Amino acid sequence: MTVMQTTARTTSPDAAGTDICAAPPLRHPRPDGQDRYTISEVVALTGLTAHTLRWYERIGLMSTIDRSHTGQRRYSNRDLDWLDLVGKLRMTGMPVADMVRYAELVREGESTYLDRRELLESTRRDVLTRIAELRDTLAVLDRKIGFYTDAGRAREQETAR
Repeated sequence: MTVMQTTARTTSPDAAGTDICAAPPLRHPRPDGQDRYTISEVVALTGLTAHTLRWYERIGLMSTIDRSHTGQRRYSNRDLDWLDLVGKLRMTGMPVADMVRYAELVREGESTYLDRRELLESTRRDVLTRIAELRDTLAVLDRKIGFYTDAGRAREQETAR
């Protein structure tokens, strides 16, 4: 059972089993009606390496992945949704240990909502700080680009005289 399957079963707000934590659809559409993927198909859909997928499973970032009768990993759409969320968390700069902790909290169920929220709020504060730093950096770049643009025009005007 995946983390997302556990979440949907234990924390779903409605009878349809909708996961309120689900991210928007992946950038790469999934085949219609398909809910079982090999590791190579997941690699193609997510851009992650097979090594990374196995590592995520080994460190507990993902729950144990279902296996075929031959032992081949079979990922589900919920696993792909979870991987999409993990990708978003990685982009925030969240440390792997915190991502693993978040996955553990999800597996523990509804009683961990407060801890999960606090972890995500802390990450959100870090992201906002980084965004502010990037905006400042962008403003510096814009000023420098403007300076060089103006200097280039002035030089062209002098040359044209």
